[in-house]
Order: sequence, then structure tokens, then C-alpha cells
Amino acid sequence: MSGFRNSDDQDPYEPVKTPLKVLYVREAPTPDVLARIPSIDGDTLGGKTLREASESPAAASGNLQRKLKSRHMKMIAIGGCVGTGLFVGSGNALSDGGPASIVIAFIIVGLYVLCTTSALAELSVVYPSPGCFYKYFSRFIHPAWGFSVGIQYWLAFSVTIPLELTVAPMVINFWNVHVRASVWISIFFVILIGINFVGVKGYAEVEFALSIVKVLAVFVFIILSIIIDVGGIPNNDLGTVGLRYWQNSMAFRNGLKGFCSVLVIAVFSLSGTELVGLAAGEAQNPNKTIPKIVKQIFWRVLLFYVVGLFMMTLIVPGNIPELRSESTSEELISPFVLALQLANLRALPSIMNAVILLSTISVANSASYAAGRTLFALAKNGYAPKIFRRTTKKGEPRNATIGVLCFGCIAYVAEAGLGGAVFNWLLSLCGLSTIFIWGSICLAHLRFRKAWKLQGHTLNELLFTSKFGKLGSYYGVSMTVLCLIAQLYIALFPIGRKTNAIDFFQAYLAAPVAFFCFLFWKLYKKEERVPLDKIDLMEGFNGRITEDLETAIETSDIVQVQFSPKMKMIKEKEALVSVAEQPED
Repeated sequence: MSGFRNSDDQDPYEPVKTPLKVLYVREAPTPDVLARIPSIDGDTLGGKTLREASESPAAASGNLQRKLKSRHMKMIAIGGCVGTGLFVGSGNALSDGGPASIVIAFIIVGLYVLCTTSALAELSVVYPSPGCFYKYFSRFIHPAWGFSVGIQYWLAFSVTIPLELTVAPMVINFWNVHVRASVWISIFFVILIGINFVGVKGYAEVEFALSIVKVLAVFVFIILSIIIDVGGIPNNDLGTVGLRYWQNSMAFRNGLKGFCSVLVIAVFSLSGTELVGLAAGEAQNPNKTIPKIVKQIFWRVLLFYVVGLFMMTLIVPGNIPELRSESTSEELISPFVLALQLANLRALPSIMNAVILLSTISVANSASYAAGRTLFALAKNGYAPKIFRRTTKKGEPRNATIGVLCFGCIAYVAEAGLGGAVFNWLLSLCGLSTIFIWGSICLAHLRFRKAWKLQGHTLNELLFTSKFGKLGSYYGVSMTVLCLIAQLYIALFPIGRKTNAIDFFQAYLAAPVAFFCFLFWKLYKKEERVPLDKIDLMEGFNGRITEDLETAIETSDIVQVQFSPKMKMIKEKEALVSVAEQPED
């Protein structure tokens, strides 16, 4: 098929699959040693200069191109995947648990996210892996678990596409527009297809623009909330609100059960934050970009989820029926919109609702990107049909993208008769995927650190380390267990209704499915977990290895030395050395 090529085929115009490693040399090279080092720009490696080859370390083994700029990654980290989970799901959280439960739960889960993304950033820098990060689970936990979580992650984002397409008409119904939902679904579906066929740049530019819109909207909402809370809105019957809706039993509605419900909602509202690890494989300079975007995630959690939700709880009571967004409803009303309506601000509720509508496009766009890249990576590693590992000449996984976009057709099924029930069961298959992913990231990080120490390495050899260290990953694993227990508790004892077998299985079906996938792959491939002292930590490694420069020159054919501008300030003079071993004939 013209225009497509197998990702395993060798392209003479791409860097060859040559092991690249960075050495940390403790002594400055002498002039005679420097004379033996080839010119950086003169020597070539597979049609690229050594400088160009070293800028794409182990990731050169894949065919996804590094087109995501630093500004794209930063805005994806701040606003990517922020959508109905925050703007609409927070209404259910306020109704179930009250304002205090929301703030406490989102702070706890926010720290969970920060620990998880920081651990993922460390793994992504040390072992760049284009298109996926579930390979860390296969490598450091168990190959079968990597398959199980990879399949669930792909399915979760694939089903998110029709979910967001279904939500869009419900958001539009705020304006009482009498147009069939299928018409709106078709319009947004065409827009989504168009964005995806532009490629990764289309995804990045759309997310960049929409993230700016969402950040500005939340910032303006926070300012307006302060004005409303202190009674600064004229012609407003509310007067000074203060902490009126936090008093008496309003702060913690439904006690422990309400808090557990909010905790689970918080996890799903923050799902997709780990997407920056997936996008790292297409970042132009992951070594510098990934550590920076971890800081952006902190501001995302603080601005959107802690401060934004706290201000919302000050001006919206938790006991109004409009907060409940039932699956059978034809209209979704966000508590952010309700807050502006209650303050009699005429035009602003419509503007906020328009932002929420744009956020559905944003989330669907991110979901199609994540699902497509995950399917490509699954196929490339033998977990999915080979057809999905083909890329275009521009390095786009077009077949995988088309495959996941087909899930968008489920939105039409969900609109008709029993289609809604089918849709809910599909969602239940991946309902716990976020918890599994976050827990697996933290567990993989812990096992990597243990293997790293066991094999005699030090943290100085890593280009980036998690700011929360092993303690943060232990917290992440503990939170994973706690969230699974909270989900089980809510599934057994739902708020406001009796225990229902269908509701329980829809809430917890993902757990037995994950176990079945794990067991299937383990028995099918008969693969065992590699002991920590046997894991090949140098395969695909991107970091510092302390070695003698003379030894490096003798054992490698091409050496590049890069001196740090701050070298004179370092007590022990150090130099970064990129070594590329010549491939065997």
C-alpha cells in the first residue's frame, strides 16, 4: 500500500537502531584525548549528524516523529483532558459529599496525581518510549500485566470518544435548541475526524488553543466567584454568601459514604493527566520538556481543581436537584453554569456553557490521540493486529487512528433504544482503568528504583528523578488500594438507592476483566516476571553512566563530548559524553 510502511522496515534516511548512551565523565579530557574524538558535526550516523542522532535517543527505534513543541506539552499538561469530569461531574460530587468533601478529596487525589506523574516523568526520561508507557509495566511488573493494562487503557480512551460525542448535544440543550442529537453528534464527529487527519500537529494546536480558553474561563470564574461571595453583584438577591453553604450538615453530606463517592469522582475527573507521559514519545526535547511539564501539572491541579472547585462550593448549595446529572437526562447543567445563573448574570452562563461544549471536543480529541497511539504501540509490541503498526511517511499511525475513530459510531447506538444500556456496559469495562494505570505507574517506579539500586547504580546517573521519590510512589500505591476499596463500598451501598446487581457489576466489572486479560496473556505466552537483579536496565537507557573517557573511546567508535556551560562551577569537573556503538554487520 503506497504511502504506508511497516514500522519495522529500515529507512536509510532515519537514525539507525544504534544504542546511544550518555556518559558522565568525572575528569575533564586532556588535549591529546580530545584530539581523538571525531567532530560533532562532521561524523554522521545513518544519514544524520551525531548531534541529530543524539537528540533522539532510544526513541529512534520507533517511527513516531518528535513534533510536539514545549509550548504544546505545557498547555496539554495544564488543560488537556479537563472537561465534563470537572465541569459536570463536580455537580454530582457536590450533591453526594458536600463542599468540604470535595475540597479534601481533590487535594488528596491531586497529591496522588502529582506523585504519579512525577514517577512517570522519571521513567519517561530514563526510558523514552514512543506511543506508550505501559511497557514499563511489562518490564518492571509483569509482561502479562503490561498487556492487561495496555488493553484497558486503549479501550478506556476509545470509549471516551463516543461518550464525549453523546455529551455534546446534552450540553447544547441548555439553549433549548430543538435539533436531533444525531445531527450534533455528526457535526462534532466530522470535526474530530478532521483534526485527527491533520496529524499530531493538529492535535497539539487544537489542544493548545482550547487549553488557553479553559484556563482563562476558570480564572475569570474564580474572580467572579469572589465578587459573588462577598455580595458585590448588583441586583442579586443572594447578598453576601460567605460560608453559608458550608454550615451545619451541608459541609459533609452523606458522611463517609459521601466522601468515598467524591473520592472516586475526583479520580475520574483527573483521569488523563498521565497523557503527558504518552505524548513524551513525540516531544522534541523530552529530557528538558518532561521535567518542566510536571510543574505545570501542579498548577493545573491547584487552579482547576482545588481553587476553582472551592470557589464553586462557596456560591452553589449542595442540596439543589439540578446538580444531579442522570444518565437518562437529555440535558447536562454544570455547577459552574448554575453558579452564574444563581447570581443573575445573564450572558455569562451561556459563555461558560460554550466553554464546556468546547471542552467536550478537547477531551474527545485527547482521547482519540491517546487511544490511537496506544493501539499503535500495542500492535508494535505484538499485543494487537499488525495492521495497526503501520505509519505514513510523515510518521503518523493512520491505521490505528482510523481504528479508534470507528468507536465514535457507538454514539449513534447510545441514542437509540437499548443502545444506552450497551453503551453503559462498554463504559463499565474500563471504569477502573485510571486507578489501575496510576497504581501501575507507581509500582513500576518502585520496582525500577529497587532494581537500579540492586544492580549497583546511583541516582546521579539519572537525568531526572521524581521530586517525591519512592515515598511518593508508596503513597500512590496506597491511594490505589484506598480508591478501589472506596469504589467497592459505593458499588455495594450506593447513595440514595438500594443495592442493585447491575449497578454493582457496572461499577466493578473492570476488575475481573483486568484479571482475565492478565491470566489469558500469562497462559498464552507463558512469560514470567524477570527478577529485579536480572532486568536489563541498559536497554533503551537514556542517562548518565560514570565511566573513564579513555575506556569509552576504546570500546566505542563514535564519541561526542558536550561540556556544561556551568562546568567551572562544579567542584568535580564533569562532561556529558554521547557514545554511539557501531552496529554489528
